Amino acid sequence: MEIRQLEALVGIAEHGTFSSAAEALGTVQSNISNRIARLESELATELVDRSTGTLTESGGVVVERARRILSELNAIASDVSELNADIRGHVSLGMIGTAGRWIVPLLLKAQRQSYPHIALRITEGTNSVIEPQLLNGRLDLAVLAWPVTAPELNEVDLFKEDLVLILDKTHPLAKEASVTFATLSKYELLLPFPGTPIRREIDEAAKAHGVELRPLIELDGLRTIASLTFDGHGPSILPATMLSPHLREKFTAVPIEGIAQRRVSLVTRRFGFPAAPVRAIHALLLDVVKSAVRAPDGVFIPDSSALQ
Repeated sequence: MEIRQLEALVGIAEHGTFSSAAEALGTVQSNISNRIARLESELATELVDRSTGTLTESGGVVVERARRILSELNAIASDVSELNADIRGHVSLGMIGTAGRWIVPLLLKAQRQSYPHIALRITEGTNSVIEPQLLNGRLDLAVLAWPVTAPELNEVDLFKEDLVLILDKTHPLAKEASVTFATLSKYELLLPFPGTPIRREIDEAAKAHGVELRPLIELDGLRTIASLTFDGHGPSILPATMLSPHLREKFTAVPIEGIAQRRVSLVTRRFGFPAAPVRAIHALLLDVVKSAVRAPDGVFIPDSSALQ
C-alpha cells in the first residue's frame, strides 16, 4: 500500500471525481485511476463505484483511516521543523460562530506575533457540522458548545456565556429586569433546532419549570436566528454575544431566570499525537481566551488554572 494511493482515494472523496482529484494532486486522471485500481486489487474490494464516482462502503472505511495516516505523515515534517527552526505547517480549526466573533481577532493577532509560519484555516459552523469533520481528521481542533457527543473527542472548558432573550426594544418584555419561563411560554419564539446543545439547555430549563416553549421556527444556525430577530420576526433565546454593541440602540438582551450558562469548550481528538503546529495553536487559543482583557458582555472566563 502506497501513500500516493491513499492520497488518490482521499482526493476523490473530497473533490468528487477522478479528474478533479487529479487536478488537486497535480497529476493526470490516468494516474489516479491506476492508483485506485492497484489499491482495490491489494485490498480485494471495490473502493469507488465507477458508475457514480462515489465511494463504496469499503471506500468510506479506508478514507477515514487514510486521512489519519496522511495527517500523521504531515505531522512528522512539522515536528522536525519545530526542532530545527520556527514552527511551520497548516492547522485547520473549527469554530462555532458566536465564539468566532470575538476569539478569532485575538487569535490571529497572537498567531502573527508568535507563529508567523503557521497557516491557519478556520471553518465556521454548528456543532453538528464541525464535530464530524474533527472526528474524520479534516479539522485538527475545534471550539464547540458543550457537550460534544463522540467519545473519541476530548474537551477543556474555554468560557461560559449567558443565554438571554433578545428582542426589539418595542416588545412588551423589553423593559423587564428578567423573565421567567412561565412568561416566555406565552410568546412564540425563534428557537435553535431540537437536539442541538443550546436547545437542550433551553428545553431542560423549561421542563424544570413545568412549561413548554412555543417555537415560531426552529433553526440549526444561531446567526440566522439572530438575523431573523434583528429583521423584526420576533424574539429569540440566544447567547448574549449575539447582540453586538452596534445593535443595542434598537435591541436588548433580557436575562432569563433559571437557565444555566452555556459552556464552550476547546475540543481535540482523544487518540493520536498532534503535530507541533496543532499543539502550538491549541496552547495559543487557551492563552488568548485566558488573557482576554475585554470579553464580550455575558461571557465569563474561568480562572486561568482551569484552562490547562
